[in-house]
Amino acid sequence: MNDQFARAYLGIGEVLVELRAEFPDISVSKIRFLESEGLISPARSPSGYRRFGPADVDKLRFILTAQRDQYLPLRVIKERLEQRDASKDPGGSRGAGATEMVSRRDLIEAAGIDDGQLAELEEHGLIHRVGRLYRQDAVAVAAAVGALAPHGVQARHLRVSMTAADREVALIEQLVAPALRQRSPGSAEAAGKKAREIAALLLRLHRAMLESALAEAGLPGLDPGAAGAGAQAQRSGVSSHGAASATA
Repeated sequence: MNDQFARAYLGIGEVLVELRAEFPDISVSKIRFLESEGLISPARSPSGYRRFGPADVDKLRFILTAQRDQYLPLRVIKERLEQRDASKDPGGSRGAGATEMVSRRDLIEAAGIDDGQLAELEEHGLIHRVGRLYRQDAVAVAAAVGALAPHGVQARHLRVSMTAADREVALIEQLVAPALRQRSPGSAEAAGKKAREIAALLLRLHRAMLESALAEAGLPGLDPGAAGAGAQAQRSGVSSHGAASATA
């Protein structure tokens, strides 16, 4: 296992550093082109930056080797990538880290929105395409925004939510950075687990604070006392990691 696989994600510049010694002609534009053709599908940060995991770099290495050594066209390389993925998962099941891609039409139908709403989501950066397709998490975002639309909420109103998510991800990355720097075989997995646990706690905190703010504004929920109790529980118990994780 090299250093690359001991890290959770790389930016596109770090990918170039990782591969350039082996493939001197690699460039940002070439990576973007391979993504647009559907051969790779790196994750995106909330702010839209590409984030490459070990599997993405492995695919890039496979593609570039096939082009350099066998002069294969992209269509054939894509077929071989699909065959390789199928051989790794003969039962057709997806691992926890796998990402299902959906088409524009499938996203619209699954989320219950129209073309105009999707265009607005993309314009305001709430959803990003990966080549011609969308990641599965885009469906969840689109469906949530679609459900808010009848209440008068538009994509432009939700930029504050995107900014808040960006800041919380930056905080999480800062908190898990020591685990990633260990570069041991299990460090990336441990960092990912810790990141998810922190995210779950932040979501609980956000809900409790929102409930409390609504109550103070004279807009209580079904149980007017729940907001205050929830906020008090967060103040007194959010540092109790085990108990919080068990109920997240």
